[in-house]
Amino acid sequence: MKYEIIGGTLPAAICHLDAGEKMITEGGAMSWMSPNMKMETTTNGGLGKAFGRMLSGEKIFQNIYTAQGGEGMIAFASSFPGSIRAFEIAPGKEMIFQKSAFLAAEAGIQLSIFFNKKFGAGLFGGEGFIMQRVSGNGIVFAEFDGHVAEYDLQDGQQIIIDTGHLAAMTATCKIDVKSVSGVKNVLFGGEGLFNTVVTGPGHIWLQTMPAANVAGAIAPYIATGK
Repeated sequence: MKYEIIGGTLPAAICHLDAGEKMITEGGAMSWMSPNMKMETTTNGGLGKAFGRMLSGEKIFQNIYTAQGGEGMIAFASSFPGSIRAFEIAPGKEMIFQKSAFLAAEAGIQLSIFFNKKFGAGLFGGEGFIMQRVSGNGIVFAEFDGHVAEYDLQDGQQIIIDTGHLAAMTATCKIDVKSVSGVKNVLFGGEGLFNTVVTGPGHIWLQTMPAANVAGAIAPYIATGK
């Protein structure tokens, strides 16, 4: 499979497949394709894996597209202004994505829910229980909100992140939450009660414009009609 990512802040991933090659995605993610791409809707691994994907923010069913009778082309556009990134997944090179980051992947990729070992991270941190683990073999495309900043964390090195800005991290990183200190900071600081803490070693991707933050900012104007 060969691919190109076009479009700047309104991106799309265009994939060129050899005969017999397959791509997996959620329903509604396909934007355009050549006529020889055959679609099959499936649970892709049974109800157990489908339920795990649902808990991590994906749909139970996936679509598998196969190039038949020759080379095929299929494109997947982002659902929100931002970035599409391609990651090569292999044993020992697993990734953890934010909820709903998955866009499309080669057929050798598996999605599952990422359980954080610390209950507080899942309950309060905005990540944790609702993140996605990406494993298997192949290329996976993820969509992130806004622009992306990347950091390499050394063993034991930490970074504090406002909830929602953590887009992805290598599976070697650890995630936890940290409460905001000081009553005045909590009540008037505007940053909420908790921040996400990621500890290395590993690589992280941070997004500048989480969709949830945008929705919260425009909700008052929609409600009032002004």
